[in-house]
Amino acid sequence: QVQLEESGGGSVQAGGSLQLSCKASGLGSTCMGWSRQVEGKEREGVAFIWTGGSGSKWLADSVRGRFILYEGNTKNTLYLQLRDLKPEDAGTYSCATFTPPRGPFCDDFDPRAVDNWGKGTLVTISS
Repeated sequence: QVQLEESGGGSVQAGGSLQLSCKASGLGSTCMGWSRQVEGKEREGVAFIWTGGSGSKWLADSVRGRFILYEGNTKNTLYLQLRDLKPEDAGTYSCATFTPPRGPFCDDFDPRAVDNWGKGTLVTISS
């Protein structure tokens, strides 16, 4: 049984930075990363990585260049560094895993296809 343990998040001023972490246990090769739920919008994928060895990454256009997704030294531990945060980045960020439909590429996030969810962590941004 896969378990996702999340930490990080919190409150920061616009332009600031935060870091999220997610540690998975019992995980095989899959896409692992974060989605977010912003108030008034549909849940969207933020950043995912293929855990099967290639390290293939995908980041949403809205965060590319500001957010950094990287693997920790411990197997199946990920970090998401959120930089230059904007008010529209505020929301609940949830660690998740999903099986990609077309090989080891994680650019096809669909919340309906998520295999495992973390509990989520709140990110609030003040302007």
